[in-house]
Amino acid sequence: MGGFSSEVAISMLSGNTVCKHLDTSKYTVYPISIIKEGWFCSHSDHKPFPVDKSDFSITIDGTKIKFDCVFNTIHGTPGEDGTFQAYLELLGIPQTACDYYEAALTFNKRDCISVLSAYGIKTATNYFLNKGDVINTSEIVAKVGLPCFVKANKAGSSFGVSKVYEEDALEAAIAISFKEDDEIIIESFLEGTEVSVGVINYYGKIQALPVTEIVSDNDFFDYEAKYAGKSQEITPARISDEQTSAVQREAEKVFKALKLKGLTRAEFIFHNGEPHFLEVNTTPGLSPASIIPQQAKVAGISLADLFDNVIEQALNQ
Repeated sequence: MGGFSSEVAISMLSGNTVCKHLDTSKYTVYPISIIKEGWFCSHSDHKPFPVDKSDFSITIDGTKIKFDCVFNTIHGTPGEDGTFQAYLELLGIPQTACDYYEAALTFNKRDCISVLSAYGIKTATNYFLNKGDVINTSEIVAKVGLPCFVKANKAGSSFGVSKVYEEDALEAAIAISFKEDDEIIIESFLEGTEVSVGVINYYGKIQALPVTEIVSDNDFFDYEAKYAGKSQEITPARISDEQTSAVQREAEKVFKALKLKGLTRAEFIFHNGEPHFLEVNTTPGLSPASIIPQQAKVAGISLADLFDNVIEQALNQ
């Protein structure tokens, strides 16, 4: 848990939720924090112990402890962008999220959208900028229209996201996004119902979880809406059975096309009656307020069972 991005606090909540619900008669659980200040194990019976990065182990009372599996709840870098996955793969340690390449691809919103378009997945109209590019606001508006969303390309939890109504506000929004990443994506505004769909490989079968409808009290589903109670997350979503099936099929299609693993959550907006893909999270939030736990509850899957299944999948890959 942890990470080096703005999402560190949410990741810590996710990691602690997993620790709380894992079956301690089956697993010996070691909470590992990977943060800018260092890597350490905060096991409840001991003071924090540093992690040996040469083999991802800890030493307690002279005994070296190596791990059979890593439950990856790091949001953002390095746990969602493929860096940590690649490190663990070199060490031969299984982990619960998707592999390093797929993680890097999905973490890069514009690359992910580009790949999925080849599979017929509908998305918003997009305009891409790198830091240092000439900013032509009239060209941007001509392509994506107003209002539009300006997003950091590689960030989560709605950090670095602005909804822009006037061309004059574009440059300030772009500056905000560039604080989070050196690449940004500007998207056309899609009017419609926003939904979130968890997809899991549950005992060998890829399946979508019940759909959650996102109703933000704010102008869009920003950080405050996600984590400060300024939104309603309604599961199951108030959409037709046909729409539910359609968006679940699209979410499963994304999971399979991108060769994902573990727990994932894809976001869509129903625009003109059809689901349009926004992004996919490959280490989604697992805190009590997060969407995946809500969906699992409606599906009749306990968190202990959900997390146990993910570990079994990782160990048997």
